Amino acid sequence: MRLLIALILPWLTFFTIGRPFAGLICLILQVTLIGWLPAAIWAVYALGQYNTDRKIAAALRRNGR
Repeated sequence: MRLLIALILPWLTFFTIGRPFAGLICLILQVTLIGWLPAAIWAVYALGQYNTDRKIAAALRRNGR
């Protein structure tokens, strides 16, 4: 679901992953027609990083660290 949001409303993705400042910057970027594509790419990349960070944190918790 977040991937769909990242493609349609990139700025909203940053708010759902807890990065409101990046969300505001992305919103400003998305307002321009040329900036929408980079904003969407940035949001998809940030979402991928967020998911990776969550998996690493879960693995560390399982290993007792």
